[in-house]
Amino acid sequence: MVKILFVCHGNICRSVSAEYIMKQMIEDENLYNNFYIDSAATTNEEIGNSIYPKMKEVLLSHNITIGSHRARKIKISDYNDFDFIIGMDDENIKDLYNFFEKKQKIYRLMDFIKGKEGQEISDPWWTRDFNRAYDEIYNGVKSLINYIKNNKM
Repeated sequence: MVKILFVCHGNICRSVSAEYIMKQMIEDENLYNNFYIDSAATTNEEIGNSIYPKMKEVLLSHNITIGSHRARKIKISDYNDFDFIIGMDDENIKDLYNFFEKKQKIYRLMDFIKGKEGQEISDPWWTRDFNRAYDEIYNGVKSLINYIKNNKM
């Protein structure tokens, strides 16, 4: 089983979207039993809050199944509990590097898209472009699944 933790600043837009998009994709491909997917925040700002309404609206418009999410903060134990810890932008990566002693499992979501390695997922909290964030996350998750199928399964 491959365990993946998606991480962003507050765990109410990008990381939770990646979690739900990936869960939908692996369900559609009948791979659900091969994965464990979760998401978390690097900060305490949104702990306990559900997915941001505008992000939820975009996910639902793409027929992504939404669960009963509540934002949580990363824990030290997450490093040992997950195979991939995936941040959305440079700030997330910096925070993850500062939080965890080891770095080998930390990636950007865009690192899995050939030619877009090192690029960031735009933060819809600031850009207000939730559709763009969805598209970037969708493409990143799709590439991540292909990477895992080709290298880990």
